[in-house]
Amino acid sequence: MAGPGVVSVSLEDPAVRELAALSGHGVPLLRERVAQCPRQGVARALLALATGGGLSDEALREELVVAYRDAQAVDARSASLVYGVFLHTHRQFRLTADHLVTHFARWPGDEVASLLLDAFHACGDADYRAHGDALVERQCALAGADSWPWLGRLAWTRAEQGRTEEAFDLAGQTLARNPRAGLAAHARAHAEQERGAGPASTAFLDRWLAVDPRAMQFKHLNWHAALQSLACGDFADARRRADEVLGRADVGMRSATNWRLLLAGQEPAGRCDLDHVRELLAGPGGAAEVFHTFNLALALAVEAATDDLEALARRAAADERPDYSEVLAPVVRALAHVTAGRPRAAVDLLTRLGARVERIGGVRVEREIVQDTLARALVDTGEHARAAALLHARVTTRRHHTYEDLLLTPRSAS
Repeated sequence: MAGPGVVSVSLEDPAVRELAALSGHGVPLLRERVAQCPRQGVARALLALATGGGLSDEALREELVVAYRDAQAVDARSASLVYGVFLHTHRQFRLTADHLVTHFARWPGDEVASLLLDAFHACGDADYRAHGDALVERQCALAGADSWPWLGRLAWTRAEQGRTEEAFDLAGQTLARNPRAGLAAHARAHAEQERGAGPASTAFLDRWLAVDPRAMQFKHLNWHAALQSLACGDFADARRRADEVLGRADVGMRSATNWRLLLAGQEPAGRCDLDHVRELLAGPGGAAEVFHTFNLALALAVEAATDDLEALARRAAADERPDYSEVLAPVVRALAHVTAGRPRAAVDLLTRLGARVERIGGVRVEREIVQDTLARALVDTGEHARAAALLHARVTTRRHHTYEDLLLTPRSAS
C-alpha cells in the first residue's frame, strides 16, 4: 500500500493534463504539485522530462533517482513510467522504445506514457519508426475515441506518414474534445503545410496561440506560420515572425526560414551570428544529433560560409556514425557548392542521395528543405523540367504554392 501523500498520477491531474496538452501552464503547475507533494514520483519525473534540458546530467539523474524511489512506493505502473522518463531524458531512445512496448503490453492505452512516444522516431531507424506508428494505432484503438491524447498522437502519426486528409480530420476530432490539445494543433499545421493552406493556416495558428502565449510550441508553431506565409508569397510576414519570435537560441528555425527565403530569391530576415554558430558546432552538442548539426549547416549556408561548410562536410565524412558520413556529409557539401556558385556539383550529390535524406532526421516538412535546395540547383543548371518534376506533387496538391513557383523561376542575370 502506498504511504501518505504518495499517489499515482494520471491525466485527471490538471498539471499532467496541461503538460500533455503542451500548455504553457503545464510546467508551473507541475512545479506547484511537486512542491506540495514531493513524493509524487511520476509528477517529479514529468517535470524533469519537461525541463531536463536545463539541468546537468548529474542533477537530472539525482531528480529521477528520487522520483523512481517514490514511484516504486506507489505501484508498478508508476515505476515503469519514471524508468521510461529516465531513459528518454538520457537520450537512450532505442531503450525507451523497447521499454514502452513492454509498458503498453501491461497498461494498454496509458495516456501518460504516450508523452514518451517520440522516442520511436528519435531512434533514427525506419523499423523502429514503423513499429512506433503501429503501436500508436493499436493504443489509440484500445484507449477509445474519447481519448484526446491518443487521437492527437494518431493525427500526428498520420501527418508524418503523409496521410494528410486523415491527419487533418483526426486533428479536428481531437481539438473538438480538447481545443487546447497542442499535438493536434501541431498535426493540423503539418497537414495544412501539405495542403498549402496559406492564410487560413496562419489565422488558425494565430488564434490558437493567442489563448496561451506561453504554449510550449509557441515558437515552433510561429515557424509553421512563417512557412505558410512563404507558401502564399507573404514574405514580409515570414521575416516578421523570424525577427520577432525566433531569438538567438532558435538558430535552426531561423536558418530554415532564411534559407528558404534565399532559395526563393527573397531578402532574409535578420541573420544569425556566425561566430555563435561556430561556437555551437565546436561545443559538445554540435554533433550530438544529426538533425541539429544539419540545422547549424543551414545557418552557415545562409551566411554563405563556404569554407566552414566544407570543413563541416569533412568532419561529417570522417564520423563513424553512418548517418553523418553517408547522409549529412553529402548534404553539407552540396550546401557548400550552392554557396560557392557550383549548382551542378550540388545536383550530383543530392541526386545520388535520394531517399536516404530521411536519415538526416527531423520530420517531413523539415527535410523538405533538402528537396528545395535540389530544385533550385537544378533550375540554376538549366534543368527546369527535372526541377518541375521534382516539385510536381507539391505544386499540384497545395492550394498556395508561390514559394514553389519561385523555386522554379530562373534567377535574373546579375
